[in-house]
Amino acid sequence: MIKKINLNEKFDLFSEHWSPKIIGELNGQHVKAAKLKGEFVMHQHEKEDEMFLVMEGKLLIELEDQTLELLPGEFVIIPKGTNHKPIATEEVKVLLFEPAATLNTGDVDNELTVKKLDRI
Repeated sequence: MIKKINLNEKFDLFSEHWSPKIIGELNGQHVKAAKLKGEFVMHQHEKEDEMFLVMEGKLLIELEDQTLELLPGEFVIIPKGTNHKPIATEEVKVLLFEPAATLNTGDVDNELTVKKLDRI
C-alpha cells in the first residue's frame, strides 16, 4: 500500500539529537529525519555520498578548507571520502538521503554512533 508521509508529523515523534530515524526507503537508499544540535564529530564515509537537506534552522558543515552554511530549503551532497563535521548552534531539522549501509559517524566509532536506526 502506498502512503504519503507528513514530515511535520515524523519530526514530532522524536526529540533526541544526532539520532536519525528512517522514514522511507527507495532503491537501496534510506530517507532519514534527524534533529541536530551542537557539534558532531569530524568524519567521512569511505564508500557513500551523503545528502543533507535542511528543513528548519541553520546548519553549518565544516570541511577541511571551508565551512558551508545551509538554510531551510537548501541541501548539499558530501562526496564519499570527504571529511565533514555538521554543526548546529540551535536545533536544526534535516532530511538525510544515503545508502542503507551508511553509518552516521562514518569512519569514527564513538558515543554518537547509532548502529541500529529506528523506523518511524
